[in-house]
Amino acid sequence: ALKLMAEKNIGSVIVMINDEYLGLVTERDYSRKVILKGKNSVSTKVSEIMTCDLPHVKPDDNIDHCMELMTKGNIRYLPVFEDNKLKAVISITDVVKETIIKQQQTINLLDDYIRS
Repeated sequence: ALKLMAEKNIGSVIVMINDEYLGLVTERDYSRKVILKGKNSVSTKVSEIMTCDLPHVKPDDNIDHCMELMTKGNIRYLPVFEDNKLKAVISITDVVKETIIKQQQTINLLDDYIRS
């Protein structure tokens, strides 16, 4: 899992069997559940450190809802499900970028209003 994250320059990987979502492993999981506990990277299984209880969101959930879940749960990733199938994983970076875009659009509208 760590090699895959390093090769792809990503901070998490999805854990699945066939098409069934089981959980997510992050660099944070690794550092807290392997390194800080003095475990061995080679002998520790992904299933021992993966996070299984992340809240799920749907594609039509809004960004504010995602931000609320992430803030409340102190989490950085949310799996996105549609019809009980994993469609994607969004990160806190995705949510923050989208929030910034939304705020910039509001600023532009207000600026246009003031200038008209």
